[in-house]
Amino acid sequence: MNHRFVTLLVLLAIASVVNAASPKYVFYFIGDGMGMGHVMAAQSYNREALKNNESILMMQFPVVSMVTTYSASGRVTDSAAAGTALSTGYKTNNGMLGVTPDSVPVTSVARYLKNAGWGIGVVTTVAPDDATPGAFYAHQPSRSMAYEIDKQMATSGYEFVAGSKLRGTKDKEGKPTDIYSHFARNNVSVVKGFDALKGTDSRKVVLLNPDSTDSNCGYTIDSIKGVLNLPGMTQACLDHLLKHSSEQFFMMVEGGNIDYAAHSNDGGAVVKEILNFNQAIKIAYDFYLEHPDETLIVVTADHNTGGLAVRFGDISLVDCQRMSKDEFGSYTKAILNSRRIYTWDDMKVELKARFGFWDKIQISDAQERILIEKFENTFNMRNSADQKTLYNSFNEFSVEVFKIINEKSGFGWIATGHTGDPVPLFAIGRGAYEFMGVHDNTDVPKKIKKIALGE
Repeated sequence: MNHRFVTLLVLLAIASVVNAASPKYVFYFIGDGMGMGHVMAAQSYNREALKNNESILMMQFPVVSMVTTYSASGRVTDSAAAGTALSTGYKTNNGMLGVTPDSVPVTSVARYLKNAGWGIGVVTTVAPDDATPGAFYAHQPSRSMAYEIDKQMATSGYEFVAGSKLRGTKDKEGKPTDIYSHFARNNVSVVKGFDALKGTDSRKVVLLNPDSTDSNCGYTIDSIKGVLNLPGMTQACLDHLLKHSSEQFFMMVEGGNIDYAAHSNDGGAVVKEILNFNQAIKIAYDFYLEHPDETLIVVTADHNTGGLAVRFGDISLVDCQRMSKDEFGSYTKAILNSRRIYTWDDMKVELKARFGFWDKIQISDAQERILIEKFENTFNMRNSADQKTLYNSFNEFSVEVFKIINEKSGFGWIATGHTGDPVPLFAIGRGAYEFMGVHDNTDVPKKIKKIALGE
């Protein structure tokens, strides 16, 4: 037999063995509510406003595919059913967490890896006992059972969990619960803020926002000082796992505020949240560059929120927006609650300072007449018809202001809730090519488990 042919066979055999090896490090990024339109909005801003020739990082990954998202109870999923599918590989009804539709507990990929000796980290910009993070350790018939979910977080044995606040610290009457004692009994340190994290040597840590009254850590666009942020939590989780479980670890990182902003139809906040999400991905990618044969990164979403589409407009106008719709809504509510006399001229000053109206964003006479009408209805007549979304409600003046911002910037919305559209998936690293093609959300954790455990 030709020696060159034999050598080629040997090299191919060696390559097949190497390629069959399992990764030691798995990063699973979930952009809550992040449809392809949301990604393209961030990419458009990246190219047109930031003048970057390279695409945002997730769009540079070699594997790009599509994931269907329907739940067991309908074509449009909620985050609990979608989180359950993405964590366990099982469909369930909307509102149910880590169980089948008949309430049978199902095992998450994180639990399988934990049982195999891997270190586990779960990170989110919303509450760590919310739907998506909770699906990786909890089993409850309802996502609203925060106290019970927190108890299962305490007994999970996971090395690192981070997010805004624990929701199970008070009962339905507003009285304190004993939830912190469950963490203490399981040797879990609960700390608030990055500085407090530096002061603990515990193997098992729950990191919370210093100001833990809000259900999310705060929007990137609002630049709130002192709060947790996704890149910082991602780096803290990575450092913690490298310290306590350096041989093998799994991280689930959720960009939860993408969903919050999309429910509010706040295109500028969505763009800034996805870029913030992209910064967290870069932390994993930099780690991948140091361990290319041992690392897998998968980026996807649980569902599409709002049905965002990129339309004609000047997306660089996002830079004129100095606050989120949620913050502006709170600002206008504070004016209403104060009962102070507030004139249209007062508001024009604020709109120019906060959003660039009449400066960077040109307002026509017709648009100003509508704004004045909405202003009078809201602040003087106090007869505003509120727009109710999943997490907030907005008076008609706030809605009109952001309608103009969206139109000028080129953001088109079809809903304030979820849609049944498929979502994107991006992957790089060991086993990434398993994700080529169209998949259901239940396929994703099954493939991660198969790749990681060499099944």
